[in-house]
Amino acid sequence: MSSSSSFLFPQTQSTVLPDPSTYFSSNLLSSPLPTNSFFQNYVIPNGSQPEYIHPYLIKSTNSSLSASYPLLLFTTALLYQAFVPDLTISSTQTHSQQQNRVISSFSDLGVTLDIPSSNLRFFLSRGSPFITASVTSSTSLSITTLYTILSLSSNNENNTKYTLKLNNTQTWLIYTSSPIHFNHNASEATSKPFSGIIRVAVLPNPNYETILDKYSSCYPLLGDATLEEPSRVVYQWQKEGSGDLLMLAHPLHVKLLSNNNNGNVTLLSDFKYRSIDGDLVGVVGDSWILQTDRIPVTWYSNNGVETNSYDEIVSALVKDVQALNSSAIGTTSSYFYGKRVGRAARLALIAEEVSFSKVVPTVTDFLKEAIEPWLDGTFEGNGFLYENKWGGLVTKLGSTDSSADFGFGVYNDHHYHLGYFLYGIAVLAKIDPEWGQKYKPQVYSLVTDFMNLGQRYNRNYPRLRCFDLYTLHSWAAGVTEFEDGRNQESTSEAVNAYYSAALVGLAYGDSSLVATGSTLVALEILAAQTWWHVKVEDNLYEEEFAKDNRIVGIVWANKRDSKLWWAGADCRECRLGIQVLPLLPITETLFSDADYVKELVEWTFPSLSSEGWKGMTYALQGVYDKQTALQNIRTLKGFDDGNSYSNLLWWIHSR
Repeated sequence: MSSSSSFLFPQTQSTVLPDPSTYFSSNLLSSPLPTNSFFQNYVIPNGSQPEYIHPYLIKSTNSSLSASYPLLLFTTALLYQAFVPDLTISSTQTHSQQQNRVISSFSDLGVTLDIPSSNLRFFLSRGSPFITASVTSSTSLSITTLYTILSLSSNNENNTKYTLKLNNTQTWLIYTSSPIHFNHNASEATSKPFSGIIRVAVLPNPNYETILDKYSSCYPLLGDATLEEPSRVVYQWQKEGSGDLLMLAHPLHVKLLSNNNNGNVTLLSDFKYRSIDGDLVGVVGDSWILQTDRIPVTWYSNNGVETNSYDEIVSALVKDVQALNSSAIGTTSSYFYGKRVGRAARLALIAEEVSFSKVVPTVTDFLKEAIEPWLDGTFEGNGFLYENKWGGLVTKLGSTDSSADFGFGVYNDHHYHLGYFLYGIAVLAKIDPEWGQKYKPQVYSLVTDFMNLGQRYNRNYPRLRCFDLYTLHSWAAGVTEFEDGRNQESTSEAVNAYYSAALVGLAYGDSSLVATGSTLVALEILAAQTWWHVKVEDNLYEEEFAKDNRIVGIVWANKRDSKLWWAGADCRECRLGIQVLPLLPITETLFSDADYVKELVEWTFPSLSSEGWKGMTYALQGVYDKQTALQNIRTLKGFDDGNSYSNLLWWIHSR
């Protein structure tokens, strides 16, 4: 992926992006910085919102860190975790010079948060049942709580373990690397000066205490996730202390770990912490292998189109391709423009699949005319630019207006917009390899903006801008502070992004890009099926929520919402449609569970009204009832702007 990826679009200074130097240590500022990370709230002015570092919600200030083992609250429309500062850790001495807390290092699986004014350095590891801090020089610690301290007692002679009982029924265990001496009143425990490691863990079940004791001395500093062929992610933690490492796995981890027979880890299936993502289960071992089934990425439908339906598809193609000539795209929005590019590219591949190649040159000319201005900087009214404050692409409109292009200029939705462009580019480079070579540097810049695997691949972009290697799916929310952390609405457009990047790899004969794209597609699909597709029998979500919802509108780090950014929960056709579009060969894998698809479509049907969304619903109906779906599609009078009659007929006739 690195050979042609050093091209930079014209540089710009954004007027709307926050300054990263406030909360990142100076040594990190010379490299591109994450813009969709699990700790994003900590580095955006004013950095006041919590982040969910499984299993705790964690909030920091310039002098303290507060932890919450959150309650899971739910209605039929919403699931969320409420932040309440169960424990706040700080120092009893305040420095005269108030310094900002800073992120001093970060990795895929953890972040190091320094609070210099309290001599505290927190190693916040995702999925650790312990919150771990290094007290960097002799300091009197303060542990305060919103509740009443019922008791605080030392469990051993050398005062390296304490049990803290609160009047909200919580019990917390405190472990230290050397003796510590606490006094307490009703709501605060203070220590004599201490330096070393301190770890705190909530005790959700009294039976877990011996396990927490056993693994209390080994702590993770940072953790890396590596994509390996074929279709596997390997976690490797750097650890300190003695003994084995205890971490927690969410439901998708557990599934992928069992694919690998857990050769290098031990699953403690009776050791569980609750979370909005489902039970987090104990895993012992500092190296995990998460193995997924490989999803082959192909240009065409999996089973091919029935030959007796060619005539109907060809007749639709002729009309759809003719319409391309007369209709200029007519928008400067990078999102809606990209959708039109993707829609046209589908026509070329459908034509190839039904052996009607005479329309392909017309589509090719249209795609060149549409795409080239975005790649060579001549597009009137918008275009891609590079900004080096965070390190990435913004649009011309987005560089001065944070709401333009759905927030593309503040790193929102990058994989969605670029995925549509890359789909069109992949098809064009396949049909006309010479064109592909001419624009290869620009094309790889678009890919690398959201799919860079790290510094040694490309120094101009951060590592995997949108994809989260712990949750195993993407986030779309960019550098905006949100109370519930990052979020993602449309999983199908995320799938399209990695699928399209893999197709770019196919077009250029780049096997490593194909492999990376296919692995991310496979994981994104599994995550969508785990957390967005609601199946009552999975018992993942509270019954009240699961009964009322067949699909989640927006998955947040800390919330599940039935509504969308742009439509209410009652618009079920919108909720279905935004998790289906664009309709592609890969959609078959995303919606491979026919029983679930039938439930989802029947749940959606009563709210059908818009022609565009009807098309998406009827497409899914075709998964289990092809004939009725075909009749329904033939009655449509309009289509989503990224879809066409040809594409719907292709889909139904290839079921």
